[in-house]
Amino acid sequence: MGPIHLVQPQEEEPPALHTRAMDNLRYIRETMERATAFTAISGWGLVAIGITALAAGLVSGQQKSFKGWLTIWLAEAVVALLIAGWSMDRKARVTKTPLLSGPGRKVVFSLSPPLFAGAILSLVLYRAGSTNAIPGLWLLLYGTGVITGGVFSVSVVPIMGLGFMALGAATLFLPPAFANWFMAVGFGGLHIVFGVIIARRYGG
Repeated sequence: MGPIHLVQPQEEEPPALHTRAMDNLRYIRETMERATAFTAISGWGLVAIGITALAAGLVSGQQKSFKGWLTIWLAEAVVALLIAGWSMDRKARVTKTPLLSGPGRKVVFSLSPPLFAGAILSLVLYRAGSTNAIPGLWLLLYGTGVITGGVFSVSVVPIMGLGFMALGAATLFLPPAFANWFMAVGFGGLHIVFGVIIARRYGG
């Protein structure tokens, strides 16, 4: 009877060090992206804002005075702000994303200065009688705010901001008769198009 040899089970080789390191780096990167991106922007909220802006464009285009035109668009701004606040709060509750998180505050602080500057410059232009420049100014500075705030949000938001800036620049150099329709295309059309993209890619 020959000697008995014990057969030791083969141990699985541990994963290579570089493989584990790459997995860890990937996990850290994905975690940081989720933590630093403000994802509570509601795509369907932007669509609703776009629809009301198109309606405002139709109504304001029939006004015979600048004051009437201005009143319609200022009312639209209030409506848009209410829709944005409600829709973002709703999406934040569904996705359990705090609105006042670090990224959320960064978006607000980055968006606010261009809008504040636009309000001040609009008042100056109105008092100076240069009202034809106001629509282009609004589009241009709103686009600037969307870009600066969008840096802390999903990647498609700054692209939307570039679209607003392009429309604003064109509006400043085109005849005043086109200004209201460029406002409708910007605040209406761009919000609808990019709202649908955000809703489909980033949920709601």
